[in-house]
Amino acid sequence: MKKQLLRIAFLFFLYGNLEAQPPRGPFVRSPQVHQDKTVTFEYLAPNAEKVILGGQFLNSSVEMTKGEQGIWRVTVGPVQPDIYPYNFVVDGTSVMDPGNVDYFPNERFKGSILLVPGDEPRMYELRDVPHGSVTYEYYPSIEGSTGSLVVYTPPGYDASPDKSYPVFYLISGTTDTEETFFKVGRTNWILDNLIAEGLAEPMIVVMPNGNTAARIAEQNGGAKPDDPARDTEAAFERMKQLEDDLIKQIIPYVESNYRAIKDRESRAIAGFSRGGGQTLRVAYGNMDTFAWVCTYAASASPKDMDTDFISVSSNPEQTNKLLKLNWVSVGNSDFMYPSTIEYIKYLDEHKIKFQSLITAGGHTWMNVKKYVTESAQLLFK
Repeated sequence: MKKQLLRIAFLFFLYGNLEAQPPRGPFVRSPQVHQDKTVTFEYLAPNAEKVILGGQFLNSSVEMTKGEQGIWRVTVGPVQPDIYPYNFVVDGTSVMDPGNVDYFPNERFKGSILLVPGDEPRMYELRDVPHGSVTYEYYPSIEGSTGSLVVYTPPGYDASPDKSYPVFYLISGTTDTEETFFKVGRTNWILDNLIAEGLAEPMIVVMPNGNTAARIAEQNGGAKPDDPARDTEAAFERMKQLEDDLIKQIIPYVESNYRAIKDRESRAIAGFSRGGGQTLRVAYGNMDTFAWVCTYAASASPKDMDTDFISVSSNPEQTNKLLKLNWVSVGNSDFMYPSTIEYIKYLDEHKIKFQSLITAGGHTWMNVKKYVTESAQLLFK
């Protein structure tokens, strides 16, 4: 009798909770990647007048068609296998795809991420190999703020407590966050796959947020400051702020909390776009700290090289001795292409050794994944 009363009470509880739930809307699946590499997108907006799909896999935005139950749909492609950001524009307002858990971490726009897989898993795709770990860390940063890092440790790190590893510091671009190299660049899977094939050395990868000014303002209750124009004094001050954070706070934190090898030959630094400019200022200004330098769609001007980095350009023999790798990469339709070619020419004329990779394409994370994949194979060897 007691069990029967408990069962009845449970059914009343369950029924009451079900009654309290709002009615479910129609089921939406988005994105749907088909065998032929075409992709179907859906968005539920019964009251919208116009929904547009935008994405870096499209030559131009595409209008979606409203169907039953207010679901807007469109199928595009076939799409070349890669990872792409995309979004919907609903009556003029840009929104993420609510049916997709993969999003593009950014301070401004909030896009979703589309993965169109290759016929065989590519270097940035999940493969059946040993996997490293990704950890979110908080550290004491400059001006009393708290900074955040994403840290990758290679396969076998936890199982080999007596082994130490070199460290690759990886800085993302303007408005990107510490998550972007992880969630969009898929750096963890790239390293997993390279290490499994014996193409890269096991390494720790540290991904900081390059916008220290925004974080400091936010934690002090202020508004995020505007990003300064490129090559202005304000931009250089921001770069100096990141340099101070990296040299004085991040590296000591990492080397105190991870089994990092603590010498310059075991530290590499790279960055995309603004992060690439920050990389050059940090590396060229601290030649006693880094021996491996990589820039992805970034450069230093001849003026900067002749003034701020005169010790690098005036003594190429010493520079070439200190730098085990000076890597430069850019796409041939990237807005940074002209200045990067100018930088490459300067290095060549001043007999500073470098390796370069010029690809097709623009200022995109599709290209950045290529640059990480290629340059990571050269580090710490």
